[in-house]
Amino acid sequence: MCIALFLWQCHPLYPFLLLNNRDEYHSRPTKPVCWWEDCDILGGRDEIAMGTWLACSTQGRVAFLTNVLELHTLPEAKSRGDLPVLFLKSSKQPKEFAESLKSEAHYYNGFNLMLVDIESKSMVYVSNRPKGQAITIEEVAPGLHVLSNDKLDSPWHKSLRLELSFKEHVAKYGEGEIGVKEVIEKVMKDRVKADKSLLPRICSPDWEFNLSSIFVEVETPLGVYGTRSSAALTVRSSGEASFYEVYLDDAKWKEHVIDFHIGKLK
Repeated sequence: MCIALFLWQCHPLYPFLLLNNRDEYHSRPTKPVCWWEDCDILGGRDEIAMGTWLACSTQGRVAFLTNVLELHTLPEAKSRGDLPVLFLKSSKQPKEFAESLKSEAHYYNGFNLMLVDIESKSMVYVSNRPKGQAITIEEVAPGLHVLSNDKLDSPWHKSLRLELSFKEHVAKYGEGEIGVKEVIEKVMKDRVKADKSLLPRICSPDWEFNLSSIFVEVETPLGVYGTRSSAALTVRSSGEASFYEVYLDDAKWKEHVIDFHIGKLK
């Protein structure tokens, strides 16, 4: 289902900083973060639908998404993982791209999509839920935001816990460089679940309870489902950028980092 926390235009060193957990079946074929062939895309890749949950480019464009928790989904729906790829391959600004989704959004199951152009300081939030209503398109204000499986900054247990934990752990860094590896270890691996009285009551209580922690791991009839990668994407005002990922590979946790430069930033 995924969860993301990000700083947007509110830190003296980082115009953009993102932490992300990707939740999926452990058996689903996935490529870790890498440069894609024949295009300017850096991100992980779902090897079944061939899309992504989080990716960026050397042009300073970023796209990431989460699913919306809902009781019923359409098996014939288009893959939501296509949306970040379509944005990164386009030349449209975030709001223009979001507007172009109006006629197509109902072909997808519920999604929350973040579209970022760091050079123009533009970030847009897009959602095709509630179902049957016009899609949501909102400019994102500078600040700290959390996106889980409801609207942006919805006060779900895991979202509030992640925001509080992040603030506590990064306070020691002040306005200096943030040690993202340490932060991921401290805050993105949190397995504390919500009190059952605080669950959103959309799906089965047991399923919601198992998904209510920041780090998810649950046995299902289809195999283990849960957090299979944690990532940090940081972009400095100088254009220096870094994509760090710790991920499951053949039941073992591995880590790597890819440094690159965004050419348009000064």
